[in-house]
Amino acid sequence: MIQIKTPHEIELMRASGLVTAGAIAAVRAAVRPGVSTGELDAVAEDYIRSQGAVPNFLGYHGFTGTICASVNHEIVHGIPRPDRRLVEGDNISIDCGAILQGWHSDSAVTVTVGEPSAEDAALLDVTERSMWAGLAKAVAGGRLTDISHAVEGVITAESHPYGVVDHYGGHGIGTEMHQDPHVLNYGRPGRGPKLVPGLTLAIEPMVTVGDPATVELDDGWTVITKDGSRAAHFEHTVAITPEGPWVLTAEDGGAKGLAPFGITPRG
Repeated sequence: MIQIKTPHEIELMRASGLVTAGAIAAVRAAVRPGVSTGELDAVAEDYIRSQGAVPNFLGYHGFTGTICASVNHEIVHGIPRPDRRLVEGDNISIDCGAILQGWHSDSAVTVTVGEPSAEDAALLDVTERSMWAGLAKAVAGGRLTDISHAVEGVITAESHPYGVVDHYGGHGIGTEMHQDPHVLNYGRPGRGPKLVPGLTLAIEPMVTVGDPATVELDDGWTVITKDGSRAAHFEHTVAITPEGPWVLTAEDGGAKGLAPFGITPRG
């Protein structure tokens, strides 16, 4: 079932979203050569708990981290480890979520350790822009695949043949981290459930430099590119409101990212 939230419940999700935003900012600030993904995980957990919230990844179906820390050719669901140390030039996807007063939030960002190469900078840029294009379509009256189509359109418009990861995508979110509907990052517009006020979604494109085919490692979690090419992953939780999209996991409500689309969200 698709869960529709009241305005008050969306306000509660916004409070959860700000905790997740703060946790990701804290982890991002701690990224440097030599730091372990396990140490970054502790930064996130400490921050979330300091805000009176709890991590929603930790213990989820047995997952052992507060964040998913996916490095280079790892697309999503990388398990943080004390022996996995970052080096200059690594890309790391930091995926994190929190539960506050029973309400979930979920967000991700990919960053480079040190200065990115031109190829990495372009990969991160197109992935983040595709996310914002999808978020801009989270408007009442549309259809779910309007979001999917907008994400795909940004990626496929590039001269570089980036790969759009199949099957994996965004999701509904609320009193559980993963709810209906599943939000693919590709597809024809005008299909799927109608977008209505009170629907909250996590929009998360995953893009590869090479072939988008994936392999899941024996740990049962980490998803990597089959050809070993690098990947990027960005995510925000958004609420559809009568006034337009409100990005609950962005500190500014999505103002900067939605400005190119002529959208001014709540702060």
